[in-house]
Amino acid sequence: MHKLRFLVSRRWIAFALVVVFLAWVAWRLGEWQFNRLTDRQERNDIIQRNEKAGADPVTDVLAPGRPVDAVDEWRIVEATGTYAVEDTVIVRYRTREGEAGVDAVVPLELDDGTSLLVDRGWFATDNRGASTADVPAPPEGEVDVTGWVRRDAEGDSTAVADQSTRAIDSERIGEALGREVLGGWVDLRSESPEPATPLEPVELPELDDGPHFFYGLQWWFFGALAIFGFFYLIYDEWRGGRGPWGNESPPTPEPARARRRTWRERLDSDEDPPDPSEGAEQAAVDREHHARQE
Repeated sequence: MHKLRFLVSRRWIAFALVVVFLAWVAWRLGEWQFNRLTDRQERNDIIQRNEKAGADPVTDVLAPGRPVDAVDEWRIVEATGTYAVEDTVIVRYRTREGEAGVDAVVPLELDDGTSLLVDRGWFATDNRGASTADVPAPPEGEVDVTGWVRRDAEGDSTAVADQSTRAIDSERIGEALGREVLGGWVDLRSESPEPATPLEPVELPELDDGPHFFYGLQWWFFGALAIFGFFYLIYDEWRGGRGPWGNESPPTPEPARARRRTWRERLDSDEDPPDPSEGAEQAAVDREHHARQE
């Protein structure tokens, strides 16, 4: 066990804490994606159920000052009234397939004096945006409308200025227009009579599970990978951290052979080359000395 003493060092303790934190974050993000998957499946079930149920009178679902319940969103309602074209509200920054545009929200005046906010659809614009005068007019006179109930948005984006906003909030729009409006609003499904120039229909959400399941698996995989990598590094450190040799000493490399000098290096050397005549004279002296000894 003495080989595992390195685990109590500051470096390894800090490393372990970082791995635990990363694994926890990956787990939470995976749970978040799976929760989004559950919410999306519940929403799809509501839309499909409401589509089969048909339309209900709008006053049975919406009322002034009452927020829309989650179970009532995407219910189909019907109403009869007259469009107040002069109170049209432009919803900015509604891009479709890379093209700039706006949504046109028009109050529908009901018989009881209240108004229903109707998002009539999308209208393409240039970069300067659009005003209420640019949007094609709705049908004149009494109009029968059906639409999907939507909940009010929240936050600073719901502020209304010059009959323009970035997100629809019935309370703020009602205050800006000086009207008593029903809580929530509707995405237009159909209107009769039809307008001379219809707007692009509202885009309904896709009734599929989306990418949340695979995103959740990816986050959990990242967390498992961090834990696996941590224990692998512990194992590698325990066996010496020398790759395939483990605790054994790596093979000793062969010594490099001396490189032969080139002719240019020899010419540039400070050493003088040997004189051939000196070698011949030394050989003659050796022979004479050998003859005297005999």
